Amino acid sequence: MPMQAQDIEDRIRAAFPDAKITITDLAGDGNHWAAEVVDEAFRGMNRVQQQRAVYAALKEELAGSNGALHALALTTKAPE
Repeated sequence: MPMQAQDIEDRIRAAFPDAKITITDLAGDGNHWAAEVVDEAFRGMNRVQQQRAVYAALKEELAGSNGALHALALTTKAPE
């Protein structure tokens, strides 16, 4: 069963409680998502480190072909 936007946001928010999070359904099918995560915790990290931190929060959901989250395009940054 595909994940809902709120479920994705909840998983990310558990790791980044103060983040500004925007979730978008890219294909309208509930399987291909985009997330923008803006959080002070990313300051001093490069983009790879930032994205790894977010993907770690979604590890179970992204786990192989049985994962509930099929595809996630991720944009991360520290606030300006």
